[in-house]
Amino acid sequence: MKSFLKHLSPFIIPIKPILEALIHAGATPYLVGGCVRDIVLEQPLKDLDIELHGITLADAEQVLASFGHVMLIGKQFGVLRLADRDIDWSLPRADSLGRKPEVAIDPHLGIMAACRRRDLTMNAMAINLQHLLGTQEVAIIDHYGGLDDLNNQQLRAVDEELFVQDPLRFFRVMQFIGRFGIQPDDSLNNLCLRMPLHDPATGAPLALERISEEIKKLLLQSPRPSLGFRWLAHIGRLSKLFPELDILRDTPQRQDYHPEGNVFEHTMQSVDAAARFKHMGMIKDEYEQLFIIFGSLCHDLGKATTTTADLRAHGHDEAGVPTAQALLKKMTNDHSLISAVSLLVRHHLAPFALLAQQATPKAYKRLAAKLAPTITMRQLGLVALADRQGRNGNGHEPMNNNIDLFHAFLAKCDAAAVTHGPEAPILLGRDLLDEVVPGPKLGAMLQKAYLIQIDEGITDVATLRQRVLKK
Repeated sequence: MKSFLKHLSPFIIPIKPILEALIHAGATPYLVGGCVRDIVLEQPLKDLDIELHGITLADAEQVLASFGHVMLIGKQFGVLRLADRDIDWSLPRADSLGRKPEVAIDPHLGIMAACRRRDLTMNAMAINLQHLLGTQEVAIIDHYGGLDDLNNQQLRAVDEELFVQDPLRFFRVMQFIGRFGIQPDDSLNNLCLRMPLHDPATGAPLALERISEEIKKLLLQSPRPSLGFRWLAHIGRLSKLFPELDILRDTPQRQDYHPEGNVFEHTMQSVDAAARFKHMGMIKDEYEQLFIIFGSLCHDLGKATTTTADLRAHGHDEAGVPTAQALLKKMTNDHSLISAVSLLVRHHLAPFALLAQQATPKAYKRLAAKLAPTITMRQLGLVALADRQGRNGNGHEPMNNNIDLFHAFLAKCDAAAVTHGPEAPILLGRDLLDEVVPGPKLGAMLQKAYLIQIDEGITDVATLRQRVLKK
């Protein structure tokens, strides 16, 4: 219990005056949801969810307003937020069916009934913060067996009837599997196999924005994102949701190059390899991590249509681009991300091919120019590395090899000065305006000048100008 309190105290001490004011106004504050789960798992806390019982929404807002500006986003759902604090202050509620439910806020619902409306038992625990501030013993409130389920490494629905009312919970299960490495029990698997993935009130499909958020959590917060996709295959729903991935299960590969087996197994290992790069200090930010993992997920999709009887897949890099775009449109509406992944798929073979061919700097410069301004050579190299590491024939986890090959590629990029972007063009449009009017002809001449520059190493503006203006 001492470690439990030590884990929580840094978050509670700064808001102790707020909690005391709410308690004085008649509220009983409970810490609820995922933050309680993370305390049990001894994982870092990012934000808090505090549910206020025994107080009206208006009174809760009035108390919070005395401590700063109250943000009204989510107020219609009984959720308030103080500016500059990562805390959701909510009231217990009972919702009707559908994406836009009718919300019935009930301050006197009771903590057991309030926890019952949550998705999984590990998310249905609570801590009475009034006890934490007072002299009473602090304990985790666990009416639905969340602690036992965490100890037994299983995901279990709190209430199966309520669970299926929100189809997003299906994708939450998927990302929880990846994030925590915990598998659903048989009942939850059967529930997820049967449940419809559309709005139960209107029949409308689940909004892409909601699916995308859960996919992002799977890819960004999981040590092994593959577990989520493997689970979809296990319960038989991968073929309907993401057929572009499912077909890879029946796409074989040459044993000498891919001892791990089919393309799906290779892809899953590559995804997990890419997910490790963040912890290895090889990823600069969350957005980069996202499209590197997406690139690893999509890099070999083209093998489904190009693999021949002798298990060769010439041209799968180019063939995979439209398939990758089709898959990504089911997972995200971020068009910039889709463009980045398309380039990663198209050129994922290039980094180590250039090394094997002992290519000259101009080849590296040409490739960097093709990628710009969407992705860099370093980012492409990371996907190529994940590809090489996803070839473990003795298990499902990726290998740790070929780091030296990746660094050799970066060294060549550094030598060509294109690791983080292409070589800048020397000849610009303004240098030709006295001879050529703006338009397609000018653009073509500038492109020609740029290729001459990187192919021949010319660094003089006058020389390039003379070359492109030469009749």
